[in-house]
Amino acid sequence: MKIALAQLNYHIGNFTANNEKIIHHITRAKADGADLIVFAELAVGGYPAKDLLRNTQFIQQCTNSLQEIAQACQGIYCIIGSPVTNTDPEGKPLYNAAVVLADGQIQHICKKSLLPDYDVFDEYRYFEPNRSASCIEIAGEKVALTVCEDLWDDEVSNSYVGDLMAELRKENPSLIINIAASPFSYTHFDNRINVLKRNVIKAGCPLVYVNQIGAHADIIFDGRSLALDRNGNILSALEGFSEDYTVVDIYAQSPATTKDLSVENHDKPSEIALIHQALLLGIRDYFQKSGFKRAVLGLSGGLDSAVVAALACEALGAENVLAVLMPSVYSSEHSLKDALDLVENTGCSYQIIPIKDVAEAFEQTLSEPFRDRAPDLTEENIQARIRGTVLMALSNKFGHILLNTSNKSEAAVGYGTLYGDMAGSLSVIGDVYKTQAYALAGYINREREIIPVNTIVKPPSAELRPDQKDSDSLPPYDILDSILYQLIELEKSVTAVIQSGFDETLVKRIAGLLNNAEFKRFQAPPILRVSPKAFGSGRVMPLVAKYF
Repeated sequence: MKIALAQLNYHIGNFTANNEKIIHHITRAKADGADLIVFAELAVGGYPAKDLLRNTQFIQQCTNSLQEIAQACQGIYCIIGSPVTNTDPEGKPLYNAAVVLADGQIQHICKKSLLPDYDVFDEYRYFEPNRSASCIEIAGEKVALTVCEDLWDDEVSNSYVGDLMAELRKENPSLIINIAASPFSYTHFDNRINVLKRNVIKAGCPLVYVNQIGAHADIIFDGRSLALDRNGNILSALEGFSEDYTVVDIYAQSPATTKDLSVENHDKPSEIALIHQALLLGIRDYFQKSGFKRAVLGLSGGLDSAVVAALACEALGAENVLAVLMPSVYSSEHSLKDALDLVENTGCSYQIIPIKDVAEAFEQTLSEPFRDRAPDLTEENIQARIRGTVLMALSNKFGHILLNTSNKSEAAVGYGTLYGDMAGSLSVIGDVYKTQAYALAGYINREREIIPVNTIVKPPSAELRPDQKDSDSLPPYDILDSILYQLIELEKSVTAVIQSGFDETLVKRIAGLLNNAEFKRFQAPPILRVSPKAFGSGRVMPLVAKYF
């Protein structure tokens, strides 16, 4: 049996473009002699469509698209993900389904059972879970057709049919097919591939897994679709973070040279290399799918803005990136030089707009209400807000989209100014800890110096007061990030983090900063998600609460 795997980048709600892409690949698969072509979960309409799924016109367009795609399925079977209507008035109005098309018609509808409601997922808001499971026949094969988490059912307990895969295995399927919209995180792939292999070994039959790629503001899909033989060996592995297509003979023996992508394989891309690819895709898709072309950002001479500038130039082309240098009376000469060196290395355009006079005007304007009060954080924040205002003015005047340059460590402890350096339409590295940002800078420089070495090696500073260093306010980033990782990604209690060996006073201080900064993050731009627990929809906390 020859199966085509179509790993595509879908645009939510862009039915015309999506249908053209899907039908093109159906035609291509027929020409390649494929018996079946497989697309990703909720490919029709795009994912995550969120509350568009409550819009009757959107659902009707999904139905119309399925009918149009079905007409192209003459002489070939097609499996594609789509929302389908639930006719039972007692349940949710939709199912998340894998739809089988052939001979111009819908042949089967396999509904998703395990609806995730953790992290960035909220499928119970829209879909009714399937409450039964059975194999279907496609081209003479008995197929266990599943949708994303349904394949993980032996690890997750809230399925309405118990262990769904155990039920399907009772029917002795000859093939497992899983369509997915599985978001990227730098920890997820090893777990994903182990789940796929475990299901193959248990069922004793081949498996085809098709994931989508692309970014939708915060959520990034990495693709990396797979076909495994009955022994769990990889017959075909599609590229990550890009559209890809292949046709595989699912019952062929895997070649001896097939690369093993399991946990033990040390030739896999590094964590930082994957983050780099994901961020490039996130930037590129945010602009292309929103109809934007040019970006603007503040370039301080520091590490974070340098990393974001380098990523933006790579993703969008340096000709589409404007870097704005906004020195104050506290800006050092080396910071200005570092920023200009990066401009030269990347080839982006730049402007220098000093903020000294504007800051002095604010001081004069506020001199009376601030009388008899010493300068403090207020004056530092005014400088940051001046810079944010300048950047937004340029964005408004020239139609450039402002990229935010704050990192995850800063966002976690509130080391940023609302309406100042937290301004922007997209937070590029808001899910990248400072220690990871250093590693990312090194990776960006892997072939030549793009980010100036001095930017990487000098002590980090916001340069909002004389001789300021980040270390004046925060512990060393390696310690800070280790504590934050346990509190955020591992969701450990303060007590558990202390018991793991960290100083009690420091942990409580960091946890307090984390909790108290929630109101800032609530107003932050969307963050490109690359970790298993990013700020935003995947970590929703109360703004007013007593945490410990």
